[in-house]
Amino acid sequence: MKFEEEIKQRKFRSAQQKATLNLLFTSNWLSNKHKDFFKEYGLTPQQYNVLRILRGQFPNSISTSDIKNRMLDKHSDTSRIVDRLTLKGWVTKKECPSDRRLVDVVISKDGLDLLSRMDTATNQLDETLGLTEDEASQLSKLLDKIRG
Repeated sequence: MKFEEEIKQRKFRSAQQKATLNLLFTSNWLSNKHKDFFKEYGLTPQQYNVLRILRGQFPNSISTSDIKNRMLDKHSDTSRIVDRLTLKGWVTKKECPSDRRLVDVVISKDGLDLLSRMDTATNQLDETLGLTEDEASQLSKLLDKIRG
């Protein structure tokens, strides 16, 4: 369905305004799809993002500060997310030897197993956009241009 039909608005101040609102609307639509998907696994999108970061670091640990810098959502409470993942047994944490204020985190075997089970389904989630590879590449370039 077209954006203007979805929000029941036909006129916009400019193509720039329409594009901005469409981008926000689509972002929320995609975010809700992701939330629903990850809920089936007992995860939030932010928790999944942390697990993916940790899998990329495995077998090395990474500080919560470095995790926060790599996260998609820069406003996430990384310490709280790591605590919840620890309670679920998907990560382990220990005090950072070089800075006692920081915590080093590593993904556990259970966390790796969870991501492995999710891989095929997350590949399908990536196809939610319904774009060809060329279109997805073009969209990524446009989004990069928007952010400067």
